[in-house]
Amino acid sequence: KPWLDLQYHQNSTESIKQPHELGENMGNPTKDIKDDILNRIQGSMIGMALGDALGAHVEFRPREFLLQNPVTDLEGGGTWGLKKGQFTDDTSMALCLAASLVCRRDFVPYDQLVRYKWWFQHGYMSSTGRCFDIGAATSDSLHEFEHRQQKFAAKHKIPIDQLDFLSDAGLLTKFNVECSSSGVAGNGALMRLAPVPLFFYRYPAHAVEYSGFSGMITHGDKKAYDACRYYGALIVATLQGAEKEELLDNKFYEKHSSWFNSAPLVSEIMKIAHGSYKQNGGYDAGIRGKGYIVNALEAALWAFWSEETFEEGALAAVNLGDDTDTTAAIYGQLAGAYYGYRELPEKWLKYVYAKNFLLGLSRWIAYEGEMWQPNKPPPSTISLLSMSSQQNTVVIPSDHQELDAKKRPLTPKISNFSSQQTFPGETRLARPSDGTEQHTVTPFIATSRRAPMSQVTEKNKQYEIVKSDSQPPFRKVISTTANSTFGSNSLFTRPYVAKNDNQGSNTKPSSKNTIKKNTGSQKKT
Repeated sequence: KPWLDLQYHQNSTESIKQPHELGENMGNPTKDIKDDILNRIQGSMIGMALGDALGAHVEFRPREFLLQNPVTDLEGGGTWGLKKGQFTDDTSMALCLAASLVCRRDFVPYDQLVRYKWWFQHGYMSSTGRCFDIGAATSDSLHEFEHRQQKFAAKHKIPIDQLDFLSDAGLLTKFNVECSSSGVAGNGALMRLAPVPLFFYRYPAHAVEYSGFSGMITHGDKKAYDACRYYGALIVATLQGAEKEELLDNKFYEKHSSWFNSAPLVSEIMKIAHGSYKQNGGYDAGIRGKGYIVNALEAALWAFWSEETFEEGALAAVNLGDDTDTTAAIYGQLAGAYYGYRELPEKWLKYVYAKNFLLGLSRWIAYEGEMWQPNKPPPSTISLLSMSSQQNTVVIPSDHQELDAKKRPLTPKISNFSSQQTFPGETRLARPSDGTEQHTVTPFIATSRRAPMSQVTEKNKQYEIVKSDSQPPFRKVISTTANSTFGSNSLFTRPYVAKNDNQGSNTKPSSKNTIKKNTGSQKKT
């Protein structure tokens, strides 16, 4: 599949094509796919992209803002300055994962990480041609992967230009693909999940285990592993024809325990499986669209449970606020598979970026998934013996932090331009590491430099760090200089401290939000 499996490495001058360009040369499988299955797979992939695009323009907006300005339709501009229908990191990483499954015709974590690295470094599978909106946990894992690649190449005398294209199964078994640290339980593991259960649905035990493993390579906590296993199982059941009542059954896990190799879920995920998301009050009852994977899973299932159409559920997910694109993208994976592509809102479908590519790739997922045959039993729950030790050694910080924190754009205005126009000079944009500024913004140019947050100084603001035992650290403006402007061609960078994803909290973050007045800062607890 030369149109998909790009022969690209860091020493090449070849340009990486964007998804809409890849669709131009896409071939079709030689075998027809069952219509119902194809409808569900395409529904899941497009549903994910729609949820992502729907939430992108209000990403990081708090609930209070969305109560006054509810999202009612697909829009462009906003946080990242995207065009209507363009997606963010959630869908880009899912496309990387799908491309790996289709090209390798199997679950090859090393190849998945290679493609995530391509996205991170070169904008592979991005809707803008650039990597932006990347989570701190994912960024750290991909840096670690690249470091391990370099050491691996030196040890085994592998030419650098061949390092991304290793196919020797024996050699790959010597590479440790678990690139995350213990305690990392951000929603980045779940947001990209769909291709795995869609590909392996005919073999539920394999689909569920691979779902968990797909998250572990970048998010090392067992909560992330089990959230992906559980959600993967729901998507598998959807493709196998389950009705909504069965999917939302509080005993779904018990009735499908063989899919999980009878391995229990951690208590936080089991609580969700037993129906903790069924809250009529929604946000007021504690449902949150946060970066913590437990919150994200609960919020996506709440939206699916509380509404009867894809559109209504997607809007409900977005209007929870905060990590709006990811909550809605996670929702869209399951809801799209359940309702099917033909039931998605036509008024939104016409705007989906690279829609033909997503539809064609979905066809290949269906085809290669049907051709795939297991040559061994499902991998043991924790090939990964390290996971249980990680789970037992998690350090619980006094500050309850969001576990896939992203650097938020900082410039205090809203852009109506496409991201290609608003991101000059730098390829990687990311969410903020803290939860402080108001969410009213276009992207700033991120750098990889780290510095103590207390040293942050802009032309018009100085900050100090405010900490307490019960709340996450936040930045307080201590001085302001009026009329500071940044030219359209300036490279505005802000040193930052990413939240320490190595110290994940075993406790669900507090649900209260307060706005700190007169500082332009939001304190998240």
